[in-house]
Amino acid sequence: MSMMQEFKEFAVKGNAIDLAVGVIVGAAFGKIVDSIVGDLIMPLVGKATGGLDFSNYYIALAGQAAGLTLEEAKKGGAVFAYGNFITILVNFIILAFIIFMMVKQINRLKKETPAAPAEPAPTPEDVVLLREIRDSLKKN
Repeated sequence: MSMMQEFKEFAVKGNAIDLAVGVIVGAAFGKIVDSIVGDLIMPLVGKATGGLDFSNYYIALAGQAAGLTLEEAKKGGAVFAYGNFITILVNFIILAFIIFMMVKQINRLKKETPAAPAEPAPTPEDVVLLREIRDSLKKN
């Protein structure tokens, strides 16, 4: 089998297509969560902490002047940008919680959906014959 045929079989398999759709939806969902964290939650957290913006929290490692924005400080040398890490950590916690709630709901719906009763497999002919022989011997 040629490499192109193998690739075609792989790419057309349902699992590969499902994975691709999952990655695309996940990327879009990640952007939504980034916006929620960056545009809605972190400004509220910043307001609660006295109007500070976490994204500009850093420790200058190359002797940059105090009071610069993170971008300006990075131009001057290395910085330890822990504020950006805090923002990303909050982003992760929110995303993990949302995924947890989705999985929890899906599992709840699976439990509520009654499974259709499986029809028993037909009894093999030899077993039926043996039962008839047994029953006729019991009568005698």
